[in-house]
Amino acid sequence: LPRVPAVLKKRLVKLVVNFLFYFRTDEAEPIGALLLEHCKVTKEEENVFSISFIEEPERKYCFECATEEQCQEWVEALRRASYEFLRRSLIFYRNEIQKMTGKDPLEQYGISEEARFQLGAHRQ
Repeated sequence: LPRVPAVLKKRLVKLVVNFLFYFRTDEAEPIGALLLEHCKVTKEEENVFSISFIEEPERKYCFECATEEQCQEWVEALRRASYEFLRRSLIFYRNEIQKMTGKDPLEQYGISEEARFQLGAHRQ
């Protein structure tokens, strides 16, 4: 059977850490949220981007922005929102600071040897 085109709905969205909440335009409470882990953010066409998930790649959420600039800002923000991106960034900057200063910047916060080992063990 031919696939029925998706219905476009106007929604307000709010990014909070790694959750993208979406709201009806006339309601204060979110009607849903997407956890931005193991997902792919793709620029589809002018002013349009999509979010799909590794676990269910056939399901895609499309978003249309008012301008191309706004669309690019959303794509960049969403790509930086995952825990995995933040973890890799922490490891990278920790290592850079350690190279420059000779000191582990996490030491002053009492991060245990075990935690430092776990952070270092996931380098890619």
